[in-house]
Amino acid sequence: MAVLVVGSVALDSVETPTGGVDRVVGGSATFFSAAASLFTGVRVVGVVGDDFPLDRLRFLQERQVDLTGLARVPGESFFWAGRYHAGFRKRTTLATRLGVFATFDPVVPPGFRDSGVVFLGNIDPVLQLGVLDQVRSPRLVAADTMNFWIDGAREALIELLARIDMLFVNDEEAVALAGVGDVVKAAAWIRKRGPGIVVVKQGDQGATLFADEWTFSCPAYSVPVVVDPTGAGDAFAGGFLGYLDGRGTDLRRALVHASATGSYAVEAFSVDRFRQLDQDAVKARAEALNSSLEHV
Repeated sequence: MAVLVVGSVALDSVETPTGGVDRVVGGSATFFSAAASLFTGVRVVGVVGDDFPLDRLRFLQERQVDLTGLARVPGESFFWAGRYHAGFRKRTTLATRLGVFATFDPVVPPGFRDSGVVFLGNIDPVLQLGVLDQVRSPRLVAADTMNFWIDGAREALIELLARIDMLFVNDEEAVALAGVGDVVKAAAWIRKRGPGIVVVKQGDQGATLFADEWTFSCPAYSVPVVVDPTGAGDAFAGGFLGYLDGRGTDLRRALVHASATGSYAVEAFSVDRFRQLDQDAVKARAEALNSSLEHV
């Protein structure tokens, strides 16, 4: 079993109220892989420049992550720099340099095309559609998106919705995509366009899963100190799909494990919190969340 992820592998410079780091590893596929590999194998398709320190991803290779689909080409890797303000509710982008990612055209290796679960990271929906043309009958296809694509590539995004089973969005993105002011109505609008499951992330308020005639909400796991929220949404998706691929088909339990897994992403810069993390630690937080739900 292995989940295929197509997305960015990047270098980030981040400033937060707790400190800062320069040119650490980041990107949607990186955070997703760090989380999903706690439960199942992961196959990565992405691109980096010749400036990327591949040795920093060795811990992923040691933990069921196949990087043979990660192309290394001449040029600068995708770079993002940002500053989080007090309370972490506002973020200022200081720099974005696409580098080799600007011409990224995902090619799924033949050995990856039989992947049963596919996650289309937050990239151009035209590229996401191209990936779907290369894989063979996956049992579950999930995608992520953001306001940039909702506003600038809406036609392709609507086409994508018809071809996926699950969409991960935050509450603001759901409302923008549907053009309504209510998350419940927005999820229903999205589901009518294709994905039977919509997972709406709500930051420190948790997340809600919308499916056929039922919903399920899970709170966020409260951590003592937030260090850096970069990548938490991708780690959340990695925990969700990794659990489904490696541990079972219960969507409620997957959401709880996603919340538990995502909580670790905010406790350190980059993917550093995942380097020594194991399943038992995630299980403990998932059980704590389950206990809180039972007492609601």
